[in-house]
Amino acid sequence: MDGAREPDDEPGDLLSTLEVIEAQPLATRAQAYDSLHDTLARRLEATPGAPS
Repeated sequence: MDGAREPDDEPGDLLSTLEVIEAQPLATRAQAYDSLHDTLARRLEATPGAPS
């Protein structure tokens, strides 16, 4: 993968993911943040009762 792990439901897991991303070179970091954004957006859209 590009360095971004799939975030779990625990806030600490998200923080760990962010720490891993921040430790990467800038170009890799940008890709990892993009991947994390996509993952979180998909999870939000899949959440029951999420606004459409």
